[in-house]
Amino acid sequence: MRNLLYAVLTGVAIVAFADDRSDIIIADAGALGNLTQVQAYEARRASSSHVEIHSNGDARPIEAGATLVLMDEQGPGIITHFWNTVGAYDPYYARSLVLRVYYDGLEEPSVEAPLGDFFGVGNAMERQFTSQPVATSSNGRSRACYWQMPFRESIKVTVTNDNTEMRVDSFYYYLSWRKLESLPEDTLYFHARYRQEYPAKPGNYRILQTEGKGHYVGTVLSALQMETGWFGEGDDFFYIDGAELPQLRGTGTEDYFNDSWGFREFSTPYYGVPVYEGVLAGDRVSAYRWHITDPIPFTTALRTEIEHRGSIFNDQAPLMQIEVGGFIERYDWVSSVAFWYQYPPVFSPEPFPSRAERVPPATMLMAASMTYTADPPLLVVPMEPAVLYVPGIDKGRIDFDFEVPEDGRYRLDGIFMYSLFCGVYQPLLDGEPVGQPVDFGARGMDPVWLPLDIHLLKAGKHTVGFAGSGESSKFKRALAPAEGGIAVVGFQLMRLDTLDGYQQALKLELEKRAAKGK
Repeated sequence: MRNLLYAVLTGVAIVAFADDRSDIIIADAGALGNLTQVQAYEARRASSSHVEIHSNGDARPIEAGATLVLMDEQGPGIITHFWNTVGAYDPYYARSLVLRVYYDGLEEPSVEAPLGDFFGVGNAMERQFTSQPVATSSNGRSRACYWQMPFRESIKVTVTNDNTEMRVDSFYYYLSWRKLESLPEDTLYFHARYRQEYPAKPGNYRILQTEGKGHYVGTVLSALQMETGWFGEGDDFFYIDGAELPQLRGTGTEDYFNDSWGFREFSTPYYGVPVYEGVLAGDRVSAYRWHITDPIPFTTALRTEIEHRGSIFNDQAPLMQIEVGGFIERYDWVSSVAFWYQYPPVFSPEPFPSRAERVPPATMLMAASMTYTADPPLLVVPMEPAVLYVPGIDKGRIDFDFEVPEDGRYRLDGIFMYSLFCGVYQPLLDGEPVGQPVDFGARGMDPVWLPLDIHLLKAGKHTVGFAGSGESSKFKRALAPAEGGIAVVGFQLMRLDTLDGYQQALKLELEKRAAKGK
């Protein structure tokens, strides 16, 4: 009895028991799998490896508008691991590249999502985080997935470059899978589906609607905020098997993602917020929630929704005069990926949004094409599309000129290459400091997006600059470079006044003020 109790307490499933411990059969050894048993499958791999085994040219390019087939194999089998990394000049490549998975010869995909969103980060951003089924490293550029994707007859995995003007220079990947003799009759197919509403429509935001038998296993939710305030008061709802009322109802957006009292960036095995920039219009957020220990089963159908409600702040007023408009519907740009298993495999009847619809209408300014001045001009190296500046002194400065077409509220982001050769610089806008000095040092060559805040800009010429503040303090080694340079890739300039959701929110705010006689 003592042995049986021990087995139960340690989570070991006992299907046979006798006084002789050799009779104990372990059915499930947990997250590490049943590694003590003989593995009854053939290990297979699809990868970008060069056909010449000793060649190092293992990357696959994806031409503008083209599709790369990652895997096209006969079953039965199951994908157990998918890793990739991308080298591309397109700043929005994580939204431009679309992952699709086709099962058993079907012409429509059961997995269809932008690459970045599928791996837990929306809005074409890159972030490093760790969860159980999905993890990223190299500042978000290296992506790994452990969702199991079984197939009976065949499977085809593709990535399409929806940017019709810029190629992907390098797409590296591994797809590890098991070749099996058969699959159990009740095996379900893995699904993932991307949706967006730019801006969110009146009523609840629909994450998933599907018919069949299966269980729901995860959500990635992202937003580009169109209003100043807290966006996350939306309750989640699960309507199971055609129910008119939700059987599962939540208490708020941050509650569903297992956070509280607002968001902050963090990651855990089952939930996390890889991106959270704040409460201003133009700020971005991405969150994930995996239902691995609590999958949501359905027999005939499932509809998953979340409210897009929150508070609206009067950002023209001092902090103490903030008007909280109640938990009202917001016009944020909302996107999501739903993850679930079901039989039979299905596809979305909803048209997949084009790249122009998925990517914000921003102006991209690539540094090598901009007019720039440096003081001292000792070493300025154009490295298409980036510019490397190594002043040779601690107090060097480089400025980039850009044009603003019309007055408005603009979000300004910089894209930089962090490296061992980079130092500490103070960002400047029209000669005035923007935030605190930034340490651009890194052990590798890492492209990083850096928000340079939201600004009211007049039409005409402006300058974004960087003034040296010294060497990086991250690496104090005897032979480490001490150049104190900066590598600028480019800038994103997005006028918030032109975005649909922002205009709708502004109209409502003006109408509210007019009704109050203000």
